[in-house]
Amino acid sequence: MTEDLDARLWRLQASEDADELIDLGCDLAEAGRQTDAEWCFRRAAALGDVTGYYDLGNSLAAQERWSEAVEAYEVALSGGEVDAWRNLGLALEQLGDLAGAMAAYRGAAAAGDTEGGLQLAFLLREQGEREQALTVAQELAAGGDEEADAVAACWEWCATLDPALEERLRTGAAYFAAARADLAALLLQTGRGAEARSVLERGAKLGEQVAWLPLGNLYREQLGDDEAAEEAYRAGIQAGDSYCHHNLGVLLADRGDLTGAAEEFQRGADAGDQLAAAALALLQES
Repeated sequence: MTEDLDARLWRLQASEDADELIDLGCDLAEAGRQTDAEWCFRRAAALGDVTGYYDLGNSLAAQERWSEAVEAYEVALSGGEVDAWRNLGLALEQLGDLAGAMAAYRGAAAAGDTEGGLQLAFLLREQGEREQALTVAQELAAGGDEEADAVAACWEWCATLDPALEERLRTGAAYFAAARADLAALLLQTGRGAEARSVLERGAKLGEQVAWLPLGNLYREQLGDDEAAEEAYRAGIQAGDSYCHHNLGVLLADRGDLTGAAEEFQRGADAGDQLAAAALALLQES
């Protein structure tokens, strides 16, 4: 009979077997018992196990105790646990230390962690450093990382609208959802609306948040189907795409539902969408 978690936790109260403590801590964390998991990892760390410090950092991060997580990751790194670089970067981002986060992501990339390298690229782009972000993604792609190539292809498309990127976007759709949306935009640009619709509907079926807004736009602008467009925008909002509020608001305003439009513009503005805020201001002035 398999020993349950509580029995294992009781049995290991005085254990000095770091590996067994870490195994139990991982099982407890997976079960959502972060406080008990933290105890296991702390004990393993106190026994001098570097992995214990890394897992302790993960447990603290799961509890949003970011400063403590940073301390644990730094100890893990000092002991040679290079996997801690990326998670250190994530914790530092949460603390608002963007320079520290970038340094951590660079450490991850140097250690061969391409996911950490991509985190650096995304953070650079968020800070407006688009050329640097693209360079990082391209360097990772040159090393054979397919997700990085998908990201780079998307950013190159946004900058150039070059139809020659089609095959890279097609390949990249399996690794980065935005590549599918950009592929659809390329197909529309080159007169292949039916295929663009199929690509976006596939993305929506797969649960890709970024598919809903362009799909709603396609229904409205290419097919004249406002009902389908409204459903797509509302599905996008449900999936977490706050930009859909603006487009839904425009649709409602065109239909004459100014109260509904104002509500959607307000929701978009509250989420930080400047287009929605501008549309709300214009509606209020009229």
